[in-house]
Amino acid sequence: MVLAVLATALGGWLGYYLGHWLNLQHLAAAIGAGCAVMLVVMLDSIRAHRLMNWLRGDASGPAPRGVGLWAELGYRMERGLRDRERVADRERLSLEQFLHAIEASPNGVMLLDAQDHIQWCNSVAADHFSLDPNRDRLQRVTNLVRYPAFVTYLQAGQFAQPLTLSNARGKATLQVIVRVYGEQNRLVLSLDITDRERAEAMRRDFVANVSHEIRTPLTVLAGFIETMASLNLTEAERKRVLHLMQQQTHRMQTLVGDLLTLAQLEGSPRPAADHWVALDPLLGRVGSDAIALSAGRHQIVLERMTGVEIAGVETELLSAVANLMSNAVRYTPEGGRIELQWRPGAEGGGEIAVVDNGPGIAREHLPRLSERFYRVDGSRSRDTGGTGLGLSIVKHVVQRHGGELRIDSEVGQGSRFRLVFPAARVRRSDDPALGEESAPALLAGSDKEAA
Repeated sequence: MVLAVLATALGGWLGYYLGHWLNLQHLAAAIGAGCAVMLVVMLDSIRAHRLMNWLRGDASGPAPRGVGLWAELGYRMERGLRDRERVADRERLSLEQFLHAIEASPNGVMLLDAQDHIQWCNSVAADHFSLDPNRDRLQRVTNLVRYPAFVTYLQAGQFAQPLTLSNARGKATLQVIVRVYGEQNRLVLSLDITDRERAEAMRRDFVANVSHEIRTPLTVLAGFIETMASLNLTEAERKRVLHLMQQQTHRMQTLVGDLLTLAQLEGSPRPAADHWVALDPLLGRVGSDAIALSAGRHQIVLERMTGVEIAGVETELLSAVANLMSNAVRYTPEGGRIELQWRPGAEGGGEIAVVDNGPGIAREHLPRLSERFYRVDGSRSRDTGGTGLGLSIVKHVVQRHGGELRIDSEVGQGSRFRLVFPAARVRRSDDPALGEESAPALLAGSDKEAA
């Protein structure tokens, strides 16, 4: 405004001065003032046009510089835009961090709008529902996820109870939870509960199996007690009944002992890696027990001097190897061959192997052999005195020692059970006397082989 007034005054004065020579002072002054005003308006329009061009663009560069009202207005606009950009950048960064945190979640997360269009989902949810996180965005979820139960659940709008989808992605089991937020937007959470369902099924089977295993000998004992109480038995009959009762009692004691062993293994911490157990005496004890259990019915070959120590608990290791040997003796037909071996590993570890040439095990049974109470042939297992828990104990022991149980078998070709230990749990013995202690048992095995 001040500039316009000054320009008008200056233009009028110049016009008046020049008009003096033509004796048209007043007209010339008016013309000069008008020209000055037009010049000011033209310059003002140029500045306004530059500012408008800057606003019509992306406004990423600086606003037009200069003096006057338009320059001040451009500067204020630029500062306001930059402040908004900084706020938007902070919000965008917070949103990205939030989405990254959700992406790291082990559960599936999917955001739907009021029309059930997918706004966003993490990779876990995409895997659960067979979606593409980028391609399927803004698509209606019910057009892509075709589980009838899920579609019905979503359309019903009753989300008080979670939905369980069985056989999702093959054999998986999903639990779906939906929560409403905002303006009828929906948050869909999906959890893979396959392992939980499997564990629950195993727990139910375990309780049922324990009940069955204990009920059978208790029924037998109750029957014999009733017989002895109600009938006059001869001495021979009484001895036979007492013998059978003793067998059933021993069977229950063995079962309870194995259950307590499993409970102890599952509830105790992993064995320390600084307590070393000499392997030769341990194999010697197992070999001697196996020879006594076989009573000359098998050809038993024992490992000679290994000079090896294993870090762990001696009683647990002894129990694991003894279980494998006793199984081999029980299930290998008379005249069969059983070997107890030690084989060093390629990277410093090693394995204890029990090999027999018995009837072998069908391939479909191998993955389940270490399950509790799993039996390839239930009647045969009970006839041989097994509880169905031996291989479960073996598996727990070797896993607690950082290793694994591996089973190879073919029907008609025999079986090979291996306890594989990592290098951190195996070392060479520095005391040669440890191997000499097991010499008698090893000699007994070799004598048996020579026979």
